[in-house]
Amino acid sequence: MDVNKIKKDFPILSKKVNGKKIVYLDNAATTQKPKQVLSAVNDFYLECNANVHRGIYQFSEEATERYEQAREKIAGFICAGNNETVFTRNATEAINLVAYAWGEENIKKGDKIVVSIMEHHSNFVPWQQLAVRKQAKLEIIDIKDNCELNENQFEKISGAKLVAISHVSNALGTINEVNEICKLAKEEGAVSLVDGAQSVPHMKVNVKKINCDFFAFSGHKMLGPNGIGAIYGRKEMLEQMKPFLFGGDMIREVHTDRTEWNKLPYKFEAGTPNIAGAIGLGAAVDYLSKIGMDEIRKHEIKLTKYAMNELDNIRGLEQYGNKDANKRGGMIPFNLKGIHSHDVASLLDERGIAIRSGHHCAMPLHTRLGLDATNRASFYIYNDEKHVDKLVEGIKYATKVFEATKR
Repeated sequence: MDVNKIKKDFPILSKKVNGKKIVYLDNAATTQKPKQVLSAVNDFYLECNANVHRGIYQFSEEATERYEQAREKIAGFICAGNNETVFTRNATEAINLVAYAWGEENIKKGDKIVVSIMEHHSNFVPWQQLAVRKQAKLEIIDIKDNCELNENQFEKISGAKLVAISHVSNALGTINEVNEICKLAKEEGAVSLVDGAQSVPHMKVNVKKINCDFFAFSGHKMLGPNGIGAIYGRKEMLEQMKPFLFGGDMIREVHTDRTEWNKLPYKFEAGTPNIAGAIGLGAAVDYLSKIGMDEIRKHEIKLTKYAMNELDNIRGLEQYGNKDANKRGGMIPFNLKGIHSHDVASLLDERGIAIRSGHHCAMPLHTRLGLDATNRASFYIYNDEKHVDKLVEGIKYATKVFEATKR
């Protein structure tokens, strides 16, 4: 893949921060948007802005066609059916939809819910709070020294009612063996949910091969607009579930004494949806598909290896996560000895380098590792070795600044 050619599709990357050309390395938080996505959103508002599914006039019919075409693209991208792909605001809402629409009906007192210690708060807190409400048990699978899940603790899945696991850790980059975990869950009669927010943008995902019951992801982490995401649910699961939200478009008939729900997936899409967001995400899927997810994954492995090697040469820098780039996503958490992560990020920002610092919405994991916070550099299709070199230069600069303050 031609990174220099790709960069030209992202207008924001020509922006300067503190007089320096931006080096954007916070892609695990959100990605920048190519002009193809921006155009798709803009074209909708300029050409056929109307509500979907409700009007019989031309604007509405065209808006509906674009919206449903986007659903078809997005569903196909993860090998799901159209009626199994429900639009949400993001992965967080998608997971909460399952927690309420499935969890409230099916989790009972004494039931077991299993998560891992490396979960993002969005795939930890909903289950923690469901367990509190239902007086259920929350079991947590720990990690090993290499930051992979401890397979010896997979026995906790035995007797579980639900297993919720991240495909790729947003804080460590660890790629979890979700196929195996979902297989174990199914053998135990447990429902499985995979948080794919960090996997769908970076690698091929086939929800049928994973064989999960639910799979959540966000659009803004894969070049799409903010405020759009999706939850895949097996058709038979979604059909059994009651709606999470009530209102327009999610109903078939309303009477004074009863209401009949709409067919899938509309049963879970109450009110006016983020039409422009869905269309933009469809354009993002087109963009990623044209590059090829295998090529994207190869690029990130290569770049991550390069970055890990370069960062290893910096005195006082400690990296976290699996040392094998093939077993992790394109991100590197690290700390500089004696320097708080926020200070490192601020000094890098002075040089136009954007990274994330803090606990990355993974406080239980940081507590487990004995860390208050970490820095995180995360890569995507428009990053290259030059950006890594800028990062390395910036970290060395931060080290010198703090050494000078101690004299």
